[in-house]
Amino acid sequence: MCFSTSASFGAGAVLSIIGILSLKKVKHVNQILFASIPLIFAVQQISEGVLWMTLKHPEFEFTQKIATYVFLFFAQILWPIWVPVSIFMLKKDSGHKIILKSLVIIGVLTSAYLSYALLLYPVHAEVVSYHIVYVQEYPLSSLYYIAVLYVLATIAPPFFSGIKGMWILGSTILLSCIITMLFYQNYLVSIWCFFASIISISVYLIINNMTKRNGQLQNL
Repeated sequence: MCFSTSASFGAGAVLSIIGILSLKKVKHVNQILFASIPLIFAVQQISEGVLWMTLKHPEFEFTQKIATYVFLFFAQILWPIWVPVSIFMLKKDSGHKIILKSLVIIGVLTSAYLSYALLLYPVHAEVVSYHIVYVQEYPLSSLYYIAVLYVLATIAPPFFSGIKGMWILGSTILLSCIITMLFYQNYLVSIWCFFASIISISVYLIINNMTKRNGQLQNL
């Protein structure tokens, strides 16, 4: 989380519990990736908690560097792939199967480029106005296009899943993205990830609803 060490670890603890509960609701293998989302966000938030601690103690520069790269791995490399793939796996017979496949491809390409950039260009984290800023010296000429592809890969899939309630997840993440860009543009990576992590709690509700619905269908 982007406000303090305790807030980051607190969010990580809550998300860990929600993630475990979500996984316990899983009835089919194809639900595992989606149900794991809160748990992955928990690890990401905990890594930022570690980063907060090391930023206050310059002697832990090596640990700080590791925490920075771990957070950015989740934020920029994992999510563009995990989100579209996990939603595609939930309902392969969706009427929007071709669109979901296209979003998976977009996610893979986005993740590949950001992996290349993260390895090639220097990055570091610093605290500015009580928020963590990730300074990344990526080529400006490509950032706009990559940002558009990233948003497509991480926000669009819920709208094409065909699963009840999934559009709420997509809408809230989209709204959080807009709010972050309007009011916290300089801290976009950290704050939007925080919003998205809290919103991911709804994953439990979606999985729970799917389990109930499947149970009702089996009883018919």
